[in-house]
Amino acid sequence: MIPARDPARFIREHTALRPVPHTPEIVLQVADEATALWQKTEEELEAIGLPPPFWAFAWAGGQALARYILDHPETVAGRRVVDFASGSGLVAIAAAKAGAAHVTASDLDPFALDAIPLNAAANGVAERITADGTDLIGTDAPCVLAADIFYERDLAAAVGGWLGDLHRRGRTVLIGDPGRSYLPRERLVPVATYEVPVTRALEDAEIKRSSVWRFA
Repeated sequence: MIPARDPARFIREHTALRPVPHTPEIVLQVADEATALWQKTEEELEAIGLPPPFWAFAWAGGQALARYILDHPETVAGRRVVDFASGSGLVAIAAAKAGAAHVTASDLDPFALDAIPLNAAANGVAERITADGTDLIGTDAPCVLAADIFYERDLAAAVGGWLGDLHRRGRTVLIGDPGRSYLPRERLVPVATYEVPVTRALEDAEIKRSSVWRFA
């Protein structure tokens, strides 16, 4: 992918800093409308066929998982945590606020790698979050948080296999998901469920019932 000329400038120009509906303790640089931002992203990079700007929105599963972490800080307190497919950094920020020793916010989108530190700084936790652009599937970690990742078949299979293996090895794995197409429900049990306000342009309702899941 061609690098953006100035990703931080682009993010600030096309998003606004706002509280997250279900976790108002956290603010994020978010966009008003996905399609327009997607087009601007392709213009900025002089490329077409790019992935959607997941980094510019607070998705339902991420909001649910962030809420759970803030309400149950013992889940991450004092631990080294990976927030997989971090996007905006919402869940990573929640983990840092809940007392995680350090959070690796992993994402392959170069815009996310700039949005994450911007959002972390806006929430006063920049020193405890590192944005990481490497593919972490298959690596080890004591605690992995993952939200809104089961929307595509091949990705879901790869991530589900990796997270399931971590669980079998005694690692902490928590998933935030509103029930997307490829969520492996038969292998999971919900630990909390929330009614999450979302943008209708992104989801199929203004309130999305979303759960935090662990492997059975």
